[in-house]
Amino acid sequence: MSGDAARTVRAGRHTVEVHRPGKVLFPAADGDGRDGDGRDGGAKEYTKGDLVDYYRAVAPFMLPHLRGRPLMLERHPDGVDGPRFMQKNTPARYPDWISRVEVAKEGGTVCHTVCDDTATLLYLADQAALTLHRWLSRAGQVDRPDRMVFDLDPADDDFGAVREAAGLLGELLEELRLPSGLMTTGSRGLHVVVPLTAHQDFDDVRDFARDVADTLAAAHPDRLTTAARKKDRGDRLYLDVQRNAYAQTAVAPFTVRARPGAPVATPLSWDQLRDPAVDARRWTIADAVEQARTRPWEGVMSRARGLGPARRRLNALRG
Repeated sequence: MSGDAARTVRAGRHTVEVHRPGKVLFPAADGDGRDGDGRDGGAKEYTKGDLVDYYRAVAPFMLPHLRGRPLMLERHPDGVDGPRFMQKNTPARYPDWISRVEVAKEGGTVCHTVCDDTATLLYLADQAALTLHRWLSRAGQVDRPDRMVFDLDPADDDFGAVREAAGLLGELLEELRLPSGLMTTGSRGLHVVVPLTAHQDFDDVRDFARDVADTLAAAHPDRLTTAARKKDRGDRLYLDVQRNAYAQTAVAPFTVRARPGAPVATPLSWDQLRDPAVDARRWTIADAVEQARTRPWEGVMSRARGLGPARRRLNALRG
């Protein structure tokens, strides 16, 4: 098939037309494509057709993390080497069967796309929406998050610091009796995701997350920081809680990142964190579905908690 020939894909009750499936979105890397650890550094080329095939395969595992949530779409029509734009409003030309939700913003509203089914996911892939950034709340309760996210952002590419910080945060959350799941970002760090009952508003959740991060940073001031300004962090890992706010987003589980080699933001188990082969870009569209089939978050996201008891435990720890 020619790279310019359209391809149709059936998904449930809908048929999605994939335009120019042979269009290269992720060019092959120069040289041997190996990184410093000798692993494949992203030499393989990936096309729009590869992106569509990946999202079709991962849809059963990804859709539970997308349904009902407003999305911000990161689109790269000319591939990762071309211009990027972030799309919040849903274009009028999108099919009627794609769900939308209108949410308030300062001075008006925004009509966000919602991905409730495989057909929508494939349509967005055809639009070169490489990365899906999701709200931490759902339509109908957009001001009440049901996820809390800690973004572990290292000062450099030292994943050892990320691994250590995740372990410390996981221990503290366990002490607070809050379940949590780990996810590679596909970039440099990890997200630690806590399921919530959606009883608190964003301000309460962000305040709690900030107090957790401050507690951890105070206990390890040489390694961790909550300083928002880069110049104040030095070489310490940044515990970022700013995504826990109305209209802020976090990369969705199993979404592709716009980086060489098509790395994927991939859930993993706490046991896998000890694997020396794991880093922020461990999984790509070539093998993330295999990881998804292991169901690393099995039972975690269904154990939502309110923050009242955890707040009392945290206050007791802080004295």
